[in-house]
Amino acid sequence: MPKIITPLTDKEVNSAKAKDKPYKLSDGGGLYLEVSRIGEKDTSKLWRMKIRQANGKESRLSFGSYPTVGLLDARRKRDEAKTLLANGIDPAQAKRIEKITKATNNANTFEAIARAWHANKSNTWQERTASNVLHRLEKDVFPLIGKLPIKEIKAPLMLDVLRQIEKRGAVDMAKRQGQVCGQVFRFAIAEGKADFDPVPSLRGALKATAKGHHAAITPDDLPEFMRAFQKIEGRMYIPTKIMFRLMMMIFVRTSELTTTEWKEIDLENEEWVIPWQRMKMGKKKLKPRKEDHHVFLPRQGWELLRELYAITGNNRYLFPNLRDHEQPATNWGILAALKRMGYNGKMTGHGFRSLAMGVIKERLGYRHEVVDRQLSHASGDVYGEAYDRAKFLDERKVMMQQYADYLDNVTSGKVIVGNFKIDRRTK
Repeated sequence: MPKIITPLTDKEVNSAKAKDKPYKLSDGGGLYLEVSRIGEKDTSKLWRMKIRQANGKESRLSFGSYPTVGLLDARRKRDEAKTLLANGIDPAQAKRIEKITKATNNANTFEAIARAWHANKSNTWQERTASNVLHRLEKDVFPLIGKLPIKEIKAPLMLDVLRQIEKRGAVDMAKRQGQVCGQVFRFAIAEGKADFDPVPSLRGALKATAKGHHAAITPDDLPEFMRAFQKIEGRMYIPTKIMFRLMMMIFVRTSELTTTEWKEIDLENEEWVIPWQRMKMGKKKLKPRKEDHHVFLPRQGWELLRELYAITGNNRYLFPNLRDHEQPATNWGILAALKRMGYNGKMTGHGFRSLAMGVIKERLGYRHEVVDRQLSHASGDVYGEAYDRAKFLDERKVMMQQYADYLDNVTSGKVIVGNFKIDRRTK
């Protein structure tokens, strides 16, 4: 007749003390508490289970120590082991597989995969871009799903992450983060660590973003715009006023203007060439466009630069930062001026480029490709670069002077609508 074992109670388990030799307290079904001494005073209590394999071999399972694993938890683990045995599965082997799977999942969390993707891509980005991408992931995505195995992240969970961003009013950011996360999922699939990308299935579930370009006024708005500028320019810091006028006159990218160094300017010979390394297309890590950009200043532009040189000529930058003259200024002054003029949301620093394109094509009659090259856009065809060097440089010099004169006419109220084109027939 089998021995009847009375199940343990919480009180018995808790009050068990170590003796001179290790001993067992049985709970039934092969489960027992092994009590032994650690050192002179401490007691060790380990949950173990005696099992017999299908081949008749006897072995032991370990379920952890008390009180970390309580009596009820130990019994649950015992019952799970019995179920596995009844199905012909070795509980010890199943535990090892579970441990390996857990370790694999920990290594394949969304955050771990995203950081690996970022490291793989960062050598193709500018340092600032790489930093921004990682920062947005750390702020918006990792806190919500970073610790989850990437295989467990389904469409509803991904949608919730992006909607949390939408709730801040950052609709466009939510869309961009979805695109970034989609790249992470595709990277994981290629690495064999995920099975699918849930992002495409979210199409239509997020708020639509307003499509459009940077805010910019039209040529017809220019007279009123210039009157608004005249009202505030007398109260502007002189370098900021010059920055504003140059931005309007030569329409380089805002960052290209604010980071210009005096060593790029030859006041005596009236030449300004921006090195290709500072241009947008030159900063690309893969196949950068290695072409310096000629900034053709009109007469009025050189007058402004000479005025500016008397103020900031001893500094590295044309527009040094007010707090640290070793650093360039930002475009904050231009944006602040636009706001004071009442053009907040109607005009941007980048909008001066669109404005110039409109005026020069519509009012001065220049061909699109000539203005495009002054904007430092790629030519779009295999012969564009050579043709630019052969023909466009002289044409752009004349064009820039005519554009500056047009702005002066608008400012003085002498707006002349007509065709100012020069004869551009091939000599």
